[in-house]
Amino acid sequence: MQIEIEEVKKIVTEAGKLFQDREAAGHTKEKGVADYVTEVDFAVQRFICGKLKELYPEVQFMGEEKSNDEIDRAGLVWVLDPVDGTTNLIHDYRNSAVSLALMDNQRIVMGIVYNPYSDEMFWAEEGKGAYRNGRPIHVSDAQEMGESLISIGTSPYYKELAKENFPVFQSIFMDCQDIRRTGSAALDLANVACGRIEGYFERGLKLWDFAAGMLLVREAGGLVLDYRGADAGTGNVSDIVAGNGKIPEILTEQYLCRIG
Repeated sequence: MQIEIEEVKKIVTEAGKLFQDREAAGHTKEKGVADYVTEVDFAVQRFICGKLKELYPEVQFMGEEKSNDEIDRAGLVWVLDPVDGTTNLIHDYRNSAVSLALMDNQRIVMGIVYNPYSDEMFWAEEGKGAYRNGRPIHVSDAQEMGESLISIGTSPYYKELAKENFPVFQSIFMDCQDIRRTGSAALDLANVACGRIEGYFERGLKLWDFAAGMLLVREAGGLVLDYRGADAGTGNVSDIVAGNGKIPEILTEQYLCRIG
């Protein structure tokens, strides 16, 4: 099936305008521990799902804010996180993104991450490289932790992991230039892809959190691994380590293997 990424990017850009509805962002429901959904999440998902169904009715749709029991992973599937960084959205922290991927028989073949606050659009297609606002991007060439900026994910939905996670954060902090915590896996992965940070890792990410960003990183010349150092797959929940060609291996071998 021929899917035109430019058409899909237009849909995602239009959906990003919904992030500006502060009243809708204030209508919040708690799904679980530190896990929230707002009317913006629902509105973005409805909009994108509807537009994609009009253009590509044969493609299945997996979204964070719906049951996905009917999905046949052997076929073509859209994978959407309508607002990656919902807690940021609630607080008007302005570090949230639309994350949309296309999966073909469990292989990610297209990925789009859009930050409507900065109007930054990242995209990639399998075998065609990664781009930010039309320009090719590439991961950093840092080779050592001492020259690296590392973004961490605290796995807020699984706060019971904090006793294991935070000593590892401290060890990494002592060895790298500095650490960051943004609250959006999709944007962390996009920042890895364009070389702003050398590495990012987080436990218990859902597929819609990392699917698009995973392709961005790989097409930008980087690695996306699990905590044991194997190539990350497209399971429903995964521990993700991403970075340039060197730093993810250091992270898994020296730090994350303790808790993976």
